[in-house]
Amino acid sequence: MKNALLIVVAFALGGGAMWYFTKDTAGNGAPSAAMGPGGRPAGGGFGAGRPQAQPPLVTVGHARRDSIYDVVEALGTALANESVTLTAKVTDTVRRVNFEDGDYVEAGAVLIELTNQEEEALLAEARANLDDAESQLRRLQDLSGRGLTSASELDVARSRAGASQARLNSIVARLRDRLILAPFSGVLGFRQVSPGTLLTPNTPITSIDDIAVIKLDFTIPETYVGTMAPGAKIVAKSVSFPDRKFEGTVRTVGSRVDPVTRAITVRAHIDNEDRALRPGMLLTVEVVTAERTALVVPEGSVFQVQNRAYVYRVDGDTVHQREIDVGGRRFGVVEVLGG
Repeated sequence: MKNALLIVVAFALGGGAMWYFTKDTAGNGAPSAAMGPGGRPAGGGFGAGRPQAQPPLVTVGHARRDSIYDVVEALGTALANESVTLTAKVTDTVRRVNFEDGDYVEAGAVLIELTNQEEEALLAEARANLDDAESQLRRLQDLSGRGLTSASELDVARSRAGASQARLNSIVARLRDRLILAPFSGVLGFRQVSPGTLLTPNTPITSIDDIAVIKLDFTIPETYVGTMAPGAKIVAKSVSFPDRKFEGTVRTVGSRVDPVTRAITVRAHIDNEDRALRPGMLLTVEVVTAERTALVVPEGSVFQVQNRAYVYRVDGDTVHQREIDVGGRRFGVVEVLGG
């Protein structure tokens, strides 16, 4: 039967060994002199007369070749894809409010209606004037075709009709200014006005955020600039959702390195259709800069002694301690570079 490389997950075994070592250590930090086989005290030393400790339980896992990633870690801030505070263009009184706090609205939805009685009256007058001007223009055009009117009279009629149309368009624009519309689809913030409020161009009405896509801005040291490019995959986590990973893509790498911090800003996009992420959230970010196949072992199987790393290798019924060179640690596994 083909031999398999097995790695003993050493958290149980290592913990037991540390317990014996700690209990049998003298006050000066050196191990006790009276040590029996297997690290047990000899004669009547510590532990004499007590029941023998049971061998610790261990778990055996396979070393395997798997994909491993070079990752840059950072902290980032979530931003809305689009965000604006709504205000009025004119000074007038709120006639109707058509939304509630936190509503999701589509682009073009009417959120606020201002009083418009004066503009409605002016609109009716402008329409009447335009109808009259166009009627006179048609009459003069008919007379001109029969040679019964001068060209100058026809020009005056055309000018009057054009001016009437411009006046009508101006009043229609004024009426539109009295409707506050959603500029894009998104989630509204808190309502800050009520019917009867006198709005001025600087009065905030509410905020609207498009969070179907979240922009995530984070900074990385300039040493990683060469490894960062649009299209790189990222994984972000939030303390609000500890069991969830948000995947995204790097869209833009900043054009300048900060001369003080020697860092550069990177922007990634994360799909957020369920609107779980909110603008302003702090996220931990991992950016995958390279992928390769490597030999990996379970993270729990590796134990450190000062600057050295070891595993236990199982050959049949025998266990051997073996020093290894480790690389990256990702998602519960450790890369083995050699050993």
